[in-house]
This record gives sequence, C-alpha cells and structure tokens, in this order.
Amino acid sequence: METQEIQRLKSENERLQVLLHFAQNLQAQLELDKLLYTTMEEVARILNADRCTVFLLDEEKQELWSLVAMGIEKGKEIRFPADKGIAGHVAMTGEILNIPDAYRDSRFNPEIDRKTGYRTRNMLTMPMSDKNEAIIGVFQVLNKEDGAFSHEDEELLSAISKIAATAIENSLLYEEQVESLNSFVETLSATLDTRDYITAGHSQRVTLYATTICQQMKMDKDCCEQIRYAGLLHDIGKLGVPESVLFKAGKLTDEEYAVIKNHPAVTRQILESIHFPRKLKLVPDIASTHHEKINGKGYPDGLTIDQIPLGGRVLALADVFDALTSRRQYRDREPIEKVWSIIEKDAGETFDGKVVDVFLKIPLKRIIEILEYDQREKLNPEELAPFKYLPFQWIIEIKRKDPETLTEDEQSLLKTFDRYYWRQY
Repeated sequence: METQEIQRLKSENERLQVLLHFAQNLQAQLELDKLLYTTMEEVARILNADRCTVFLLDEEKQELWSLVAMGIEKGKEIRFPADKGIAGHVAMTGEILNIPDAYRDSRFNPEIDRKTGYRTRNMLTMPMSDKNEAIIGVFQVLNKEDGAFSHEDEELLSAISKIAATAIENSLLYEEQVESLNSFVETLSATLDTRDYITAGHSQRVTLYATTICQQMKMDKDCCEQIRYAGLLHDIGKLGVPESVLFKAGKLTDEEYAVIKNHPAVTRQILESIHFPRKLKLVPDIASTHHEKINGKGYPDGLTIDQIPLGGRVLALADVFDALTSRRQYRDREPIEKVWSIIEKDAGETFDGKVVDVFLKIPLKRIIEILEYDQREKLNPEELAPFKYLPFQWIIEIKRKDPETLTEDEQSLLKTFDRYYWRQY
C-alpha cells in the first residue's frame, strides 16, 4: 500500500514538473504564431504523439482556424466551419473525444489524410476554455507513438489546455493592443501628410527606406519596429509649426527658420507623452534625432555619432534621400547621380558612413518601388524583375560611366530606370 502511495506521489510530481516546464516555455511568447507553434511542439512531445494542432474559434465567422500546424506548410492558414469534423464536434459540445481508431469513427473526415498522404491512427481532441468557461478553441493531438491515448493523457492535456488558454488570451489581447497602436500611429502620420500637402507621402516613404535599411543590416524585429514607428512619426512636430511658416513660398527669416528647426524637439515632446510598450521605448529618441549630424553640427541638440541612436542615423539618411528624390510643386526630382553625390559628400560628417554603405546594397527594384510608392499599382513587375538582383550602387556607377561605353543590356536597363525615375511610364 505504501509503495502504491509513493508511486502515486511520484507520478503526480512528474505531472507537476511537466506542467511547470510547459508554463515556463509559454511565458516567453507573446506573438500568436510563435506561441501556437511552441504550444503544439510541447504538447506533442509531452504526450509522446506525432502531431498536435491548436484550432482557435472565430465566433464572428463561426469557423475554426489554425495559423500554424505541424506537418503543414508555413503560411497556409487552415479554416473550416466550426461545426464540422471531430474538432468541430468538440468545439460545439465541449466533449473530450479520445478516439483509438480514427477511421472507425463516423465523425472523422479522412479527406485531409487523402490530400496530405498522412495516416491518422488515433486522436485526442479536447476543448480549450477561457476563464469564463467559454470555448475559445480545440486541441487535437494525433498518433500517440506507443498505442492509444490514455485517461492520464486526457487529464494532462486538460491541465495543459487551461495554461495554454490563458497564454493565448494574453497573446490575442497583446495583438489587439499592437493593432490599436498601429492604427493610432498610422492615423497620426496620415494627419500630418494631409496637412502638409507639399510633402504628402514623405513619412511613409522615409519609413519604407528606413525599414529596408534595417532589413539590409539584419537588425532584429524589435529594432526594425522601433524605427518603423519613429519613421512614421518623425515629422509629427511640424504640427506645432504655423502654416504661415510651413507653407511660405519665399525665403524664411532667421526667426521662421528657428521655428522649423525646433520641430524635432516638438516631435520628442509629443511622442514622450504617448505610452509606448517597453520594446518601443526608443521611438521618441529615434524620431527626434533625424536632423542631427554625426559631427555634432545638427539640430536640435547638436549630438555626435555616439549620442545619436542608430535608428536616428538611419532616418537621417532616409529623410534626405526622400527629400531630394521627391517631386515638389516648384521642382522635379534631382537627378539620381546628383542626389548620391550630395549624400557621398556628407558621409562621415552628416551621415553615418556605415549606413550609407548599406544603402548602396539595397536592391534597385526596392528603391524604385519606394520612389513610386504612390503609383505602385502602375509598376510593371516584369520590367522591374531584373532590378531585383542589382544593388542601388549599380545605377550610380552606370550614371557615372561614359554612355558610349555601356553595353546594350546596360543601356536597356538604364532606359527603364530613367522611365520610372522621371515618371514617363
């Protein structure tokens, strides 16, 4: 009797250790797709099964869906009516279904097996409920490796589902907050573009150049996100500039120029009043330093290279490049070779030389797509395909060559580039 009690306590301790390990692994994940995949891998491992899928209930559409599934190609979302199949039955009734032989159960749909070549032997399907006991999804575990799923497996999966449900609820709430912040930031940015019609689209293009530089530099996702938000909001301080100054046609007075130069400081004040998540805490610093120069002669604070965040140095280059390559009411774009000569001259003084070097490596196709972002539906993918493999540096070198020395292919590509650059398409 004593031995049985010891064995029971030992089993209970192992079960608690498994649940603790599972909870610890989920704590680190907030992004829904990563959370779901971690959950599925952990459940399959814990229950010694081949596969696991977590289906979430979309109440509005009355569908079950999975963003990721083991054994299914990534990026292919699975969706089906919430009352269909075994998962649907569990979602509708709240029953736990432990099926030792799937093909002997009339509710099993073998169509997916036929399409994928997979063979389902046994399955354990369990509802997942929130803190109010409302069903939010379904766990489905397939093919236990050493026989059918046991009653102990059911109990363990039941406990796991409660932990997972809490984590998924938190993740969904986090995603809602991210979407709300995105909407808020994009609305602020669009408001600025609406007010400043002369530079309409500037913030969006600067953001695209900046995030492309981030990707080229292989920055992590959080750094890229900070720079994206900062790019969208970098000129929000211009809301504090009187329209008589912002849209003045003639030369600005010293006092008016001082007002313009103060807009990055106003940007900082505005953004510091917004509660950004911890991982976006540098957004105000990045956005407000886009007019600083690495030699300390920029504004508003005269910071030097080691005082300017990398994101600010990225935005500085993106901002100037877009200003020189954008059409205005009073002028067309500057020739691309002239634009780059200005930037090259200021590399190491105004701009971080490393960021300048990275910009040269951006695929030329991407540069054209951003230049013509407001006309993107008119771009010809077939015409632009060759530019996918040519860096931006290529067009600068071609522009600086003697036209007589260009090959036929170079001449053809140059003609295509110019047609898009000067909007003659």
